[in-house]
Amino acid sequence: MTDTAAVGGRQRVTRSRRSAAWGALVGVVVVAILFSLPYLVYANVTGVLVNLFILVSLATMWNLLAGYAGLISVGQQAYIGVGAYAVFVLAGDGISPFLAIPLAALISALVGLPASFLLLRLRREYFAIATWVVAEAFQLVVVRSNSLGAGAGAPLPGMVGLDPALRQAFTYWAALAVAVAALLGTYLLLRSRLGLDLTAVRDNEVGARSVGVRVVRAKRIVYLVAAAGAGAAGAVLVISQLFVQPTAVFTVQWSAYMIFVALIGGLGSIEGPIVGTVIFFLLQQTLADRGAWYLIVLGAVAVLMAMWVPRGLWGLISDRFGIRLFPVGYWLHGMNPPATGPGPKTESPQA
Repeated sequence: MTDTAAVGGRQRVTRSRRSAAWGALVGVVVVAILFSLPYLVYANVTGVLVNLFILVSLATMWNLLAGYAGLISVGQQAYIGVGAYAVFVLAGDGISPFLAIPLAALISALVGLPASFLLLRLRREYFAIATWVVAEAFQLVVVRSNSLGAGAGAPLPGMVGLDPALRQAFTYWAALAVAVAALLGTYLLLRSRLGLDLTAVRDNEVGARSVGVRVVRAKRIVYLVAAAGAGAAGAVLVISQLFVQPTAVFTVQWSAYMIFVALIGGLGSIEGPIVGTVIFFLLQQTLADRGAWYLIVLGAVAVLMAMWVPRGLWGLISDRFGIRLFPVGYWLHGMNPPATGPGPKTESPQA
């Protein structure tokens, strides 16, 4: 699929209003700066950023499900837990926890495959509740398994003897790599034919099926990609905490964070989870010592954003300035001026 195409000799279609090369260059520079931070800042800063990268990864996966496929899940913590315990088991077999991260992502996708055959038969609120049930079932299995530490949890093996500063740096780079992979993978997926299928499914599933879109196949692929991404984030989470416990990795609070971040950042945009995560961490760092007021403010912000800014903060920015850091839609450019006289060429976004 080409980025630019002529339409009737009078119009052209592009992915973005501006050259995508500049956006790619800025992205490379930002990633290079973030990569160098362990050499420039203290461990407490990189520790906060590890948690930020984990949430960006999780929110991006949740946004891929809900914002592009219309699958509202409140059970993505199921695969956070699967990824965490996959690293725990692999590390116990002598594999480095850092090398186990991609394996944990693959295991999460494989575990999600049979679950998808059940869940994708359901719609809307039934799907959402069923995802929560699956997560609770996974947690019950772990709690009843003594080899996995049961309900008390267990320390992560394979980290003894590693210098703490080096371990913190490796953990930071692993979290950054997972976040970049989640964003880049989502971007490439949405620019593919599957991305067009997902947009059609989200807007009108019946209409999408009538024009030949394989709806169930598209949803299953996205569900498995989201499971793999959540598994990778769970793997980094257990490495950063050096301890795995079922009540910590399978808690529904993770889904609450993902939903909050996606809503305030902007549902249905790749940039939204990034903006939402930054806002969330600013509120968290500012209000963490306020006790219950912290949760009250978060809830109030979520309600107000849903009521007054349904497209999120990034939706406001994008509409006002026409900025797309990850252009996955299309812009239609008019090639001729209006018949009434000279003036600017028309330009309109196409989702």
